[in-house]
Amino acid sequence: MRRALRMRRMGWEAPGVVSLELVAPEGGALPEWAPGAHLDLHVPGAPVRQYSLCGDPAQRATWRVAVREVAGGRVSGLVHKALRPGAILEAAGPRNNFRLLPAPRYVFVAGGIGITPILPMLRAARDAGATASLLFCARSAAEAPFLEEARALCGDVVLHASAEGTRLDVATRLAAPQPDTLVYCCGPQRLMEAVEVATAGWPEGSVRFEWFAPRARPAGEADGGFELALARSGRSIAVAPGQSVLAALRGAGFDIPSSCEQGVCGTCECRVVAGEVDHRDSILSASERAANDVMMACVSRARGPRLVLDL
Repeated sequence: MRRALRMRRMGWEAPGVVSLELVAPEGGALPEWAPGAHLDLHVPGAPVRQYSLCGDPAQRATWRVAVREVAGGRVSGLVHKALRPGAILEAAGPRNNFRLLPAPRYVFVAGGIGITPILPMLRAARDAGATASLLFCARSAAEAPFLEEARALCGDVVLHASAEGTRLDVATRLAAPQPDTLVYCCGPQRLMEAVEVATAGWPEGSVRFEWFAPRARPAGEADGGFELALARSGRSIAVAPGQSVLAALRGAGFDIPSSCEQGVCGTCECRVVAGEVDHRDSILSASERAANDVMMACVSRARGPRLVLDL
């Protein structure tokens, strides 16, 4: 469900990065959220985009997101050049695919604007009395958004600035698993792929990622057709080669919500009753994929000839 929001304030957090403070137009409390949550933000005249909530969850009257200007980006261009305090936007959510799990120790890895979902996690770790460190990657200190805020929330912040010769050596820093420690990473795809490779030896579930864009897929991936059986309605739908499950369901009259349609937001999640899923999203962990009980209808498919959904 969408809700109207009024932009109360804008603030520059780094060159090319602006924060938006959003409130209910009539005032009052906004829905609760937890670290890792994001909004689907609807800027008039532009496509929907997902932005992490990066404020304090205890401040129920305001939500804060940050938008990095991207060359040629319609949404970021409008936000940076056209929006002003007082503008009315719409948002769906919050939704959370990047939940902070309890742990005695955390290692947070952020690259540039990827600091946004990490900021509330730093606050939560501090409040829980956990040990936390932040490896923050940016081109320079001046281009690291929310750097001083991160330092105020976490006593162990190491800035790795490529322009200053202190680029993060992921393999050296993260190759050895640390006991009772969870790793949370968000940033450019190259950074997250490097962290994924470096932490391959860590225990299952101890390293979690928030992807802003779809993960790269193998070339020549098969997109054959299959049967989609719907357990509750008793219907059967043919998913054509190259057609998404989401498109097939909508073509059959099912109103399935969606947002990014790239497998990064989780809006179109469907419960799976039977059949093996070819997971192509950028959300589920290895154990969640192995459980085979949910799928993202916008990108994932069936590995066999038939898939049964709880619809």
